[in-house]
Amino acid sequence: MTKEFQFVEAGNTIEVELPDGRFIKGPKGSTAEEFLQLIISELKQPLTGAIVNNELRELTYPIDRNSTIRPVTTAESDGKNIYRRSLVFLLSAIFEQVFPNHELKVDHSIQSGGLFCSISGPEIRNQEEFIHKLQFEMQAMVDRNLPIRRSRLSLDEAKAMFTRRHQKEKVHLLKFRNKPYLTIYQLENFADYHYGYMVPSTGYLKTFAIEPSLKSNEFFLRYPKDVLTNEISPLKESPKMMLEFRRYGEWLEKLGIDSIASLNEAIEKDRIQEVILVSEALHDQKFVQVAKDIAEGENKVRVVLIAGPSSSGKTTFSKRLSIEMLALGISPVPIEMDDFFVDRTQSPKDKDGNYDFESIYNLNLPLLDDCVKKLITGQEVQLPKYDFLDGKSKPGKVVKLAEDQMIILEGIHGLNPELLKEIDPNLKYKVFVSPLTQLNVDRYNRVSTVDTRLIRRIVRDYRDRGYSAQETIARWNSVRAGEERNIFPFQGMADEFCNTSLVYELSALKSLAEMALQQVPWGNQEFIEAKRLLSFLEWVLPLDTSLIPENSILAEFIGGSNLKNFSVWKHF
Repeated sequence: MTKEFQFVEAGNTIEVELPDGRFIKGPKGSTAEEFLQLIISELKQPLTGAIVNNELRELTYPIDRNSTIRPVTTAESDGKNIYRRSLVFLLSAIFEQVFPNHELKVDHSIQSGGLFCSISGPEIRNQEEFIHKLQFEMQAMVDRNLPIRRSRLSLDEAKAMFTRRHQKEKVHLLKFRNKPYLTIYQLENFADYHYGYMVPSTGYLKTFAIEPSLKSNEFFLRYPKDVLTNEISPLKESPKMMLEFRRYGEWLEKLGIDSIASLNEAIEKDRIQEVILVSEALHDQKFVQVAKDIAEGENKVRVVLIAGPSSSGKTTFSKRLSIEMLALGISPVPIEMDDFFVDRTQSPKDKDGNYDFESIYNLNLPLLDDCVKKLITGQEVQLPKYDFLDGKSKPGKVVKLAEDQMIILEGIHGLNPELLKEIDPNLKYKVFVSPLTQLNVDRYNRVSTVDTRLIRRIVRDYRDRGYSAQETIARWNSVRAGEERNIFPFQGMADEFCNTSLVYELSALKSLAEMALQQVPWGNQEFIEAKRLLSFLEWVLPLDTSLIPENSILAEFIGGSNLKNFSVWKHF
């Protein structure tokens, strides 16, 4: 049978293919939102975006040819980011309208789901009334389901707009933009820049709350943390962690760096070495303070437990803390938690039947408890040594502590109450280590510390471990899920929180990160994430990494650390 081919006029309809193989037919030029209306009732979480032909798109994106489409909901990181970003946009629009004499800053995330916000300007005499007004006006805007429109301004137009609004940090930021335009979003008469996509209208932002902080000029913008219930969880923030957040803000004030724009200016004006040295000196103060707290505290600490999420700088933190303790005449004995792994065949399994190597029950808890108990009572102990090649526990070093020595245990389970249950709590000192906050782009565009940790890990994996950025990104969701199970639920049990952020680090990581990210091939989920990170890094000027001290936490990721081969074992 002969096949016939001929030119035809383009039709007025197109088809989009869903991930399950179904097709939706509709008018050419219809938006992703319009096509996905047919299946919105099937989605378990709120719809916020779409993957069209392997590219992340806003729901307002017009589709003018046959395409593949996948809904993006708040169940995944891209969907969560769109929801949170849109909620901040709504908050800032309402705030500037209702409280024109005050200035809002969206600062950092909180563990129970939400963002910490601060206010400057006239004294707020009635916090309850202030917050009620903000909540009421935001909810009214959601109920009206007003469109959030996207457009472009030339850089001169954008600078003029931000100058009129007295937002100097945004004007300064645009000095370093390479593209000749700026994408802005508009809600009624309010317009602003936010890096990343938005929902199409305010009606998508149904779940949020404004809750007070301890101070009248602070509050929390809350949203669901648990995507399964889509409910706002109770606010449970550690006072010690909030104190660390405030300390970081004070550090930034001392440095005169309040945004990425001011960091860029410090680089441009050749002031970056001063910023680096002061940043590192502030870290030094923290190491000294923690070491003194351990040495001079009411209790005679015998075990220091250090935990934190991936790419927090735990390794360098442990070594620098050990050095400070040595300076105080205390010899810390490092013990590898991983050496207490059970034989691989005895490892617990997850719901899919795979070994769960991040479970605390992958550790031989009774053996660890027994070894530590004997060591702190002056007994000689043979430690185990885990062989990762054959997955078996074997005999390791024979160790005995002197009376003035203490154990340092570093690992993801360091704060878990199941660890060292038989040891008197007064003999333990627990430290949570993480880049808790980060320098933000401007007052409304915050930089996620999760992104900071991912960029750190991409750089280290690419440089030291032979992993591509695509491989690191592909594993990241699994890493994050393990942190949510094994680390973050216990961070409130820490005696001390240590913020390992460095104000200049994005500039130091930029060139190496871009090199790795630019190699991620188009057409997969990892490319979408790489593109997002590259878009963000465009705002940051690079710095000369030779200026970074060799003992910096950052040297653990960019290379050149003089602590790489440091071992406390050599000192006794």
